[in-house]
Amino acid sequence: MATTSISSDVKGFELADLGKKRIEWANQSMKVLQIIRKEFIKNQPLKGIRVSACLHVTAETANLMIALRDGGADVALCASNPLSTQDDVAASLVRDYSIPVFAIKGEDNDSYYSHIMAAVDHRPQITMDDGADLVTVLHTKRKAELGNVIGGTEETTTGVIRLRAMAKEGVLGYPIVAVNDADTKHLFDNRYGTGQSTIDGIIRATNFLLAGSKFVVAGYGWCGRGLASRARGAGAEVIITEIDPTKALEAVMDGFRVMSMEEAAKLGDVFCTVTGNKNVLAKQHFELMKDGAIISNSGHFNVEIDIPSLEKMSSSKRTTRNFVDEYSLKDGRRINLLGEGRLINLAAAEGHPASVMDMSFADQALSCEYMVKNHASLEKKVYTVPVDLDKRVAKLKLESLGIKIDRLTSEQEEYLASWSEGT
Repeated sequence: MATTSISSDVKGFELADLGKKRIEWANQSMKVLQIIRKEFIKNQPLKGIRVSACLHVTAETANLMIALRDGGADVALCASNPLSTQDDVAASLVRDYSIPVFAIKGEDNDSYYSHIMAAVDHRPQITMDDGADLVTVLHTKRKAELGNVIGGTEETTTGVIRLRAMAKEGVLGYPIVAVNDADTKHLFDNRYGTGQSTIDGIIRATNFLLAGSKFVVAGYGWCGRGLASRARGAGAEVIITEIDPTKALEAVMDGFRVMSMEEAAKLGDVFCTVTGNKNVLAKQHFELMKDGAIISNSGHFNVEIDIPSLEKMSSSKRTTRNFVDEYSLKDGRRINLLGEGRLINLAAAEGHPASVMDMSFADQALSCEYMVKNHASLEKKVYTVPVDLDKRVAKLKLESLGIKIDRLTSEQEEYLASWSEGT
């Protein structure tokens, strides 16, 4: 078996050959990141900067890590979810690209946090997080390392919520860019990426026919919108549950049935939570579900499903397929939990397609560069991605697709800037 002297903890280097092919395959669809990587190689904007990244260890993430490394950064990577690691990719990153990785698919809670600690041991100056677990560890268990950190980035909605809560309480130790809030991230990654990859994960795990089924989506944010659209496209009757009246009304106007989860629990064949909150599917809902109901989550943490209550309600549990745990309730009904309640698109499938992660990770790379250049003038709070960076990513993506758009004429610019010209 191949070995390497680089500090790491991955499943096995015998997997690396396949991982390298997958990294190269993903790179073909990441044209914007390719452009940024070439600029990074030339300009070295991250030279000497230690970056610790806590992200889903996928082929797409690998290409981001390579771009950061080629921009001069000293990079270390750990997983942001125990079930999202692609072990072959992790092995290849270490063996073929000399990037330390601490991640094994299916790792237990202790291993998960020991791997985050390994990333903290890298003494980061920049953190790159997906869910804010790395940031949280730095602020709770490893405060001594905070003095090294000049800034960070955050990839996902759940992490941004946590970080804004920290900033509001005045405990956030350094500035962080909310990559998730960029238009070229949440409008595309959350909507089209989550929509397609979640359906992919559910079908891979179950081989369930969505056409003609009742598919319940909890939450109508950008992830919920994408998932609902793709489920409808597969022929399912889609039901939306929401707590926000505006989003609920929008779902109605988009042609979906909207109701409370207690109503939906009686009807649904497949359930998927995408809210960022906890106990969205809980005991009172399990009590109402039909025999054979399938429950899953595509929000960042598995707390969206009240698994402890499901355990207590059950007389037995067995694994019937990969990533499918069948809970037999005491009244004879069965409820099937997918992927241990973890992100089903990464637990049972491969996560978002590379072409959509191209934009998200272009935002990450440029935000990292922005933080290195501007950290001294930033406060300890959460910032949005600068509009010029966001627009640049969109422009580069269009160019990579061979699409040209119109530009304002000088007359049009003058008209839009004036108030004097009316009807």
